[in-house]
Amino acid sequence: MAEQRGFASSSVPRHLARGAAGFGALIASFALIPLVGPVSLVLAPVALLAFRGCPTCWMIGLVQTISMGRLRRTCTDSGCELTARVTGAGE
Repeated sequence: MAEQRGFASSSVPRHLARGAAGFGALIASFALIPLVGPVSLVLAPVALLAFRGCPTCWMIGLVQTISMGRLRRTCTDSGCELTARVTGAGE
């Protein structure tokens, strides 16, 4: 069974770039209202696309992206267990 990544990105810098684009578009959509009127609100959907839903979804994705590869979930018939990845001396 393939693991689902939820809201995680492939790397932390890529996720932070998505956040910068999302927050920038969201702030600009409201800050530009006095200059260009309600037309500036077309930037709001751009922010939602960058966030993959909402700022909360982006934050959840940030936590998932940071923890990817550090935590392992092992499931059996009796339940699931979350364990930390053991790193060797050379890592």
